Amino acid sequence: MFNAMTYAHGDSWWVMILLFVITYFLLRAGIAKGAKILHMILRLFYIIMIFSGVVLLFNWGFPAAYVLKGILAIVLIYAMEMILVRTKKGTLGSKAPMYWGLFVIVLVVVVLLGLRIITF
Repeated sequence: MFNAMTYAHGDSWWVMILLFVITYFLLRAGIAKGAKILHMILRLFYIIMIFSGVVLLFNWGFPAAYVLKGILAIVLIYAMEMILVRTKKGTLGSKAPMYWGLFVIVLVVVVLLGLRIITF
């Protein structure tokens, strides 16, 4: 069970980022139906990622680095949702650099924490 959650969690990160990028470009291209379907699938992967992350935290005894990673993962989901929803509504505008900056910085930190490149 533990190995299944580890792989589900790690793999859901890569699928989630790929789905986010594809959904964003579909929204920019005006393909609303395809973007809506992928956005719903992306939200399913949010749930898979959060559930598997919580299970892993319980199994590992809540180490501080992974608790921080979990909090940053929620911030990353927020940034991804804001980028997609505001792009769909056409209201991203002047806040685009802020959301994209938040997305990139938090994504890098989360991946480095997850791969144990940043430890404490």
